[in-house]
Amino acid sequence: MMLSYDLTIIGGGMVGLTLAASLAKSDVNIAIIENSEASELSELPASRVSAISAASKTIFEQNGAWPHINAKRITPYSSMYVWEKDSFGKIEFDAQQVDATELGYIIENEQIQHALLNVVKAQHNVTFYAPDKLTNVAMGDGEAWLTLDSGKNITTKLVVGADGANSWLRNKVDIPLTHWDYNHHALVATIKTDLAHEHCARQVFTPDGPLAFLPLFEENLCSIVWSVSPEKATLLKALSESEFNKQLTRTFDNRLGFCELQSERHSFPLTMRYARDFAKHRIALIGDAAHTIHPLAGQGVNLGLLDAVSLAQSIMENRAAEKDIGLYTNLRQFERWRKTEAAQMVASMELLKQLFHGDNPVQKTVRDLALLFADNISPLKKQFIKQAMGLSGELPAILNH
Repeated sequence: MMLSYDLTIIGGGMVGLTLAASLAKSDVNIAIIENSEASELSELPASRVSAISAASKTIFEQNGAWPHINAKRITPYSSMYVWEKDSFGKIEFDAQQVDATELGYIIENEQIQHALLNVVKAQHNVTFYAPDKLTNVAMGDGEAWLTLDSGKNITTKLVVGADGANSWLRNKVDIPLTHWDYNHHALVATIKTDLAHEHCARQVFTPDGPLAFLPLFEENLCSIVWSVSPEKATLLKALSESEFNKQLTRTFDNRLGFCELQSERHSFPLTMRYARDFAKHRIALIGDAAHTIHPLAGQGVNLGLLDAVSLAQSIMENRAAEKDIGLYTNLRQFERWRKTEAAQMVASMELLKQLFHGDNPVQKTVRDLALLFADNISPLKKQFIKQAMGLSGELPAILNH
């Protein structure tokens, strides 16, 4: 039997579920294809966390997911402190500088995922195919034809790739990537510190790469993201716990006292990816399927969530105008919009990465002076804060209320 939908989302992660949740009040008939089943929430802190911006919080409030996130596992942070190791360069950001109470929130990915699942599973207009996966896709004039691993066949007006950095859909329809290897791996772990984090996100730039301490739901718990060369990541993972604790404490300039590992150490390679097309006939890409950036400013997931609500807005506008939601002509405005925002973010991250790369004394002095300059210029600082909060650039309509 052939099953027909208006929209089929490949990938039931945070970004794909946000797209579905953003269409809850519409008459868009949605299928979600996800190749894994949701895991149980852990009592222990998960090592993969996201820095959720003020804009992303608003998205979750609007789509009903925010109340489903365990409030005890949401850690607001009201300040950020960034410095260069063995130098005088530093910059501090405070929410009060833009009349806000928080800059953002550190939340475990699995908490967000479960909250969104609770919302989307209650929707009248969503059908889940999980665990299942797409094995073939063919484009017709009026619809796309999908074959699933389970043998089911689906037709749909629009197929959305929300299936991550190594997107099956993007590869299958031959959308090229601009990409480069950052030659860094991100090592993530949960750390207990002697001193309380005081709801401050901290990051030190070292010759090896940036090391961030993100505050978690207990005052002495932090999640770290340590960007180092692949070789150094392998060495750090192989160290004994006591030796790792010493190296970490030393690298972090002892800012939170002695650091103690509380979890396994995981690492993953960092690559910049930027799809040449964010949309084609019957196809759209969102989140990591469309772009991945360096995690040093924690903006990757927020960019993806904005993709999702922007595409939802585009779908609703096309439906209201009685236009085919899968025609490339009708997807072009979404594509231009999100490609521009993603390109600006990629460029900003690259500039930051290049600025803090290397240990040349002249270069180091220049960037230290640049940091101090930015730290003392109020309008510049406010602009940085608004960017970090996701409140700059061309925003979807739900963020302009």
